[in-house]
Amino acid sequence: MISPPPRSSEPTAAEASAWADVLVRRQLLHAAVLAPTGQWLVQNRPDGPVRVLLGPADVLALSATIQHRTRTMRPEVR
Repeated sequence: MISPPPRSSEPTAAEASAWADVLVRRQLLHAAVLAPTGQWLVQNRPDGPVRVLLGPADVLALSATIQHRTRTMRPEVR
């Protein structure tokens, strides 16, 4: 697997918001809400605990983790 090149800038709130929206729409997260403090409140399941992410970089890291998990768990289709 080829590693992506390192980022040249920090993730933005808009980028994090776009990823959070995709994760919720695809039902990979129950909720993701940007707080006025710049932190993100995320919940995996409706009855699950709410986690606090410190900022956009944490949202992108969570997105990458979820994406990796979903890609490695599904059977290979060729």
